[in-house]
Parts: sequence; C-alpha cells; structure tokens
Amino acid sequence: MWTIYHNPRCSKSRQTLQLLQDNGVEPEVILYLQNPPSAEELNQVLQKLGIPARDLLRTGEEPYKQLNLKDGDLDEAQLIKAMVENPILIQRPIVVRDDKATIGRPPENALELL
Repeated sequence: MWTIYHNPRCSKSRQTLQLLQDNGVEPEVILYLQNPPSAEELNQVLQKLGIPARDLLRTGEEPYKQLNLKDGDLDEAQLIKAMVENPILIQRPIVVRDDKATIGRPPENALELL
C-alpha cells in the first residue's frame, strides 16, 4: 500500500508523485492541507520515517515563528499537535509504503521504497 501526503502547489510534491506514477505506482493521494493527519497518524508516519517530530517541521513557515517552535524545550507531543493544527508546517511530500516512509526531497528519495 502506497500513500503520498501531497501538496499539488509544491513542485517537489508534484515531481515525486509523477516519479512514482512513472514507475507504475498509483499511491493513495492525501491532500494533507485539506485533510490533516491526526496526531496518531502523524506519530505513525514519524515512526516509519525514523525521525523525531522536529525534523519534520518546515521552519520557514509563519506558524513556526508565531508558535515559537524553535524552543528546544518543546516535546514530541507539542510539536505533533502544532503540525496537526497547522499542517503547512509538515515537510512535503511524505511517501509511505507499508512500514517504511521517506520525504520526497529530493523526489528520488521515493525510489528507495520501490
């Protein structure tokens, strides 16, 4: 089962989806800005990525600054809550295949899951 957390306005996200399709993969496409993952779903994705929540944050986005997310004292649950409430903070695209995942930056990262 393939899934891509996709933002069609993002060139890297579009390139990653195209790369998957060019390799015969038709993933379930989740438009995460319109349908944000729950905290539980995000936690599962982080486990599959093998990274802490902080590494999934887009630090250049306005909510990152507004919520002072650079504060090193914030725990995983607080960072995940911020991403659920402000999905623009989530790195994109995220490609998930079964129990593994990768961030499609660069898009070729998705090929690791083939």
